[in-house]
Amino acid sequence: MPVPTADRSDLQRPPAEVRFAEELAVLRERDGDPRPPGWELSLRAARSFVVGDERAGISRKFVGNAALVERALVTLATDRGLMLVGEPGTAKSLLSELIAAAVSGTSTLTVQGGAATTEDQIKYGWNYALLVSEGPSTRSLVPAPMLKGMAQGKVVRFEEITRCPLEVQDCLLSLLSERVLAVPELDGPDGMVFASAGFNVIATANTRDRGVNEMSAALKRRFNFETVFPIADFDTEVALVEAESAALLRRSGVEPAPQRDLLEVLVATFRELRSPDAGGGKSSAVLSTAEAVSVAHAVGVRGWFLRQEPGNAADLVTCLAGTAAKDSPDDLARLRRFLEQQAERRKGGRWRELYDARHLLAD
Repeated sequence: MPVPTADRSDLQRPPAEVRFAEELAVLRERDGDPRPPGWELSLRAARSFVVGDERAGISRKFVGNAALVERALVTLATDRGLMLVGEPGTAKSLLSELIAAAVSGTSTLTVQGGAATTEDQIKYGWNYALLVSEGPSTRSLVPAPMLKGMAQGKVVRFEEITRCPLEVQDCLLSLLSERVLAVPELDGPDGMVFASAGFNVIATANTRDRGVNEMSAALKRRFNFETVFPIADFDTEVALVEAESAALLRRSGVEPAPQRDLLEVLVATFRELRSPDAGGGKSSAVLSTAEAVSVAHAVGVRGWFLRQEPGNAADLVTCLAGTAAKDSPDDLARLRRFLEQQAERRKGGRWRELYDARHLLAD
């Protein structure tokens, strides 16, 4: 399947190297720093691509600690893999995508971890029609992301690695230590694929699922771990939700921009509800910045396509219900109590509108 190009306007979510193709081209042209072997950009240019550079006209794409990005890039320039861990919705996948696009020029060599993930989906498989008719050969070999990344010298992304069974995870051990992938079915030099310069692995795992399939100690030793934390500053999170939801609304054909005061209420609700201090010490994993963007997008879509106007507080309460109910039905009652308490404490404005619409949260 061909890689999408920058002139494709019908894609729901183009990869980072397509969305930011112009910025990457500018950075490559101006980049005069030394580059690690196999890299498309130097470390300094790759850092600018991720965290932004106003003087060069490069937008900020990851709202987080710039030092974390620097450490991640340094790790990828060594022979150790990079493991990004953190709460769900903290932009671990986005960060891995941006880094892969900056380092390798492509972010599409991706393995999505899950209970059904197999070694074939990670390393290689076979075209069984050719395998039966011709036997094992390079023609019948179907390379998976890891084999492609090693042969081409690219960064491979492994999303949600701890969702995979332990024996599937451990197929990475020899790849990350010896930097070679054996294909025992093939004879001669074709039976060994050695990693080219530039190859490495970025894996992600959220801390809520770490105990599902705990990584082996041997595999952990092949990675440097970096924790991605939620956004600490309220105004920064509101600005991010506003920018991301506005972009999604434009792609959905919605004309009105999201209303800032409604987004402030949304973000404040999420921040307080996901705190362990709220609701008797129970934090909500789903109430992340990514979920806030999703809710803001749904509010705008609901208001525009049902009434041809911006989303209002009733739309927000309705969309919040679907988000809050993911963990437990009790969360709906918890959200309702929260809105009642906040409306009473803060009085007026959007909080009053949310209080008036609380009946939409049926227990």
